[in-house]
Amino acid sequence: MSTGWEMGVRLGVFAAVFALMAIWEILAERRARRCSRRRRWLANLGLVVLDAAVVRLVFPLTLVGAAMMAEAHGSGLLPGLSVPPVVALSASVIVLDLALYLQHVLFHAVPALWRLHMVHHADLDFDLTTGLRFHPLEIVLSLALKIGVVVLLGAPPLAVLIFEALLNGTSLFNHGNVSLPAKLDMATRWLLVTPDMHRVHHSVERVEANSNFGFCLSWWDRLLGTYRQSPEAGHDGMQIGLSHLQSRANQSLPWLLALPFRGTTGAYPLSDTGKRGARSEEA
Repeated sequence: MSTGWEMGVRLGVFAAVFALMAIWEILAERRARRCSRRRRWLANLGLVVLDAAVVRLVFPLTLVGAAMMAEAHGSGLLPGLSVPPVVALSASVIVLDLALYLQHVLFHAVPALWRLHMVHHADLDFDLTTGLRFHPLEIVLSLALKIGVVVLLGAPPLAVLIFEALLNGTSLFNHGNVSLPAKLDMATRWLLVTPDMHRVHHSVERVEANSNFGFCLSWWDRLLGTYRQSPEAGHDGMQIGLSHLQSRANQSLPWLLALPFRGTTGAYPLSDTGKRGARSEEA
């Protein structure tokens, strides 16, 4: 179940934020790039196209469609409690953002899930397309989890649409190769995840990669003890990616698709099993 207005809103937000962030990166690049933008963008955006096709094949319902179906049947926690519409809308957006934070932690904690999530972290640069770089199997699992939360919660379709638009926009923003003025950044990150805040999460250092899991609201990292203000080496000195996957000869679309099924996970998952041998690749 999908609607034209839903798709129009999502694509409109995506296109507008993508264009603004791309221009911002060109005019005020935060860090020098290690890899060819053309090569990386072909692979990263190729994943976006493939992800969209796989989702269309696997799921007959969009996230908003699932919310509309739940609403039609009056199912879910919020309708059962007769929560006022305005409260239901705001609570749904907040709970969905918390669910995404917890899902992100889960993908770092379970080695099998981390294998899929490595595709996101193996990017050797950090820019707006990194925010779109996810393995199709991770996208399928993520959507299944989000549909479950939407149905159990009974989230209003409008709240789900707002959440998805925010998720699309903030993922592009906080993965941008840009920075805000220091004081503005610190003020903003009391509410939203900023590029300098999330960049820490893409450090090769294990303790830094297992911090700052939020995508939109920064509250969860602060409340649940996973917040880290800045990388130890500074934003200019920190190394991006995974220490055992630093070869610039890779990064093609076929390599990204095969990555979860080859080699080691390295020393990155939150679980102890991830501490076993990390094989290096020469850059």
